[in-house]
Amino acid sequence: MAMTMQGEVTLPADRAAVWAALNDPEVLKAAIPGCQELEKISDTEFQATAKVSVGPVKATFKGGVTLTDLDPPNGYTIGGEGQGGVAGWAKGGAKVRLEEVEDGTRLVYDVEAHVGGKIAQLGGRLINGVAKKYADEFFANFARILSPAESAA
Repeated sequence: MAMTMQGEVTLPADRAAVWAALNDPEVLKAAIPGCQELEKISDTEFQATAKVSVGPVKATFKGGVTLTDLDPPNGYTIGGEGQGGVAGWAKGGAKVRLEEVEDGTRLVYDVEAHVGGKIAQLGGRLINGVAKKYADEFFANFARILSPAESAA
């Protein structure tokens, strides 16, 4: 089953700081909902483990993340795939673009993902709703990490 999602968020930091945070495994681990491990393998590769709940299906997904089309500090393409055992699998990617704005940096994203297994059987509306919830949580966490008050603490 395929799904797409587009959006944007304005972050309270300059583009260089947002770019650095998008490439920092500790920041990403703290921002990704359910992330248990995020290890940087190289400048463009990460290994991750995350607990995910989609309706009645709960699973731990393990997989890899690769960064391509790097254009520092303007954006990149992030791709990944993971296995969740009997729950199924997920793979996909996102184009991420950073633009300077008056209040900080606008992060624009365009996601395409595919899921299979038990998770895919739950139906598109549920999966899309959960995907949007996880995206909203990620960006709220990411914005909090980048906020001047959080950085000063």
